[in-house]
Amino acid sequence: MKRLLSAMTKARATRPGEVYGVPGQGGSAWVPVASVATILFLWWLVTTMGWVKPLFLPSPQAVWNKFFDIWQNGYTNTSFLAHVGISTARVFGAFLIACLIGIPLGLAMGMSPLIRGIFDPPIEFYRPIPPLAYLPLMIIWFGIHETSKVMLIFLACFAPVALGARAGVRSAAIEQIHAAYSFGATRWQVMRHVILPAALPEILTAMRVGVGFGWTTLVAAEMIAATKGIGYTVYNASKFMQTSTVIVGIIVIAAIAYAFDMLMRWVERSVVPWKGRM
Repeated sequence: MKRLLSAMTKARATRPGEVYGVPGQGGSAWVPVASVATILFLWWLVTTMGWVKPLFLPSPQAVWNKFFDIWQNGYTNTSFLAHVGISTARVFGAFLIACLIGIPLGLAMGMSPLIRGIFDPPIEFYRPIPPLAYLPLMIIWFGIHETSKVMLIFLACFAPVALGARAGVRSAAIEQIHAAYSFGATRWQVMRHVILPAALPEILTAMRVGVGFGWTTLVAAEMIAATKGIGYTVYNASKFMQTSTVIVGIIVIAAIAYAFDMLMRWVERSVVPWKGRM
């Protein structure tokens, strides 16, 4: 019996080329499919059995039919693709501006104590404030046109992008920086060839987080006298208790955000293939 237990618990020798101890390693393609299928089945079961009223949770078939109805006939005299295009332009326009300003500023904050001391307090001050709290200020300062909507989404995206870039500067090893200086590299060359590549994983992760905040702020942004957009569709349908339309809007927003997240993951694997392997 002791020999059997010893044989079962004895560690096997590592084979050449075999890797152990990497968290999350291995294929799991079937798990997301099974998870989604389980959620859809439970949704269908709950609605079919009548455990929840259709007003609170319509059936998957009702949501599917509503999607085709909006696709063919539009919503509030606007085509479905126009709603999607307008919301996408607002979110990614604000996100692009946040990246163009936030990434250089975050890198500068990580490099310079003076710049960090100037910009860190206001960013950290407004970062935890919900967008709905400063929504009235956006209306007072920028009116009810597109500027206030884009600014609200911009502020939601800006803080995580800037702080992620600032944190990424610390990822550069001091030995690499000293080695670059010893070979005669200038401050700009150290920034370009040592610090920026080391900060890229943090920056890309911050971009994924930032665009997520942008999509969560979309509905609040399109509450500002909007007549078009997916967020406006969700908000307007909720006022008339059109639950199926609300769910359609939520699924569309989630699908677009998920597609962008998959794109960012592919960019991470292509640009920073060393992430998680050092």
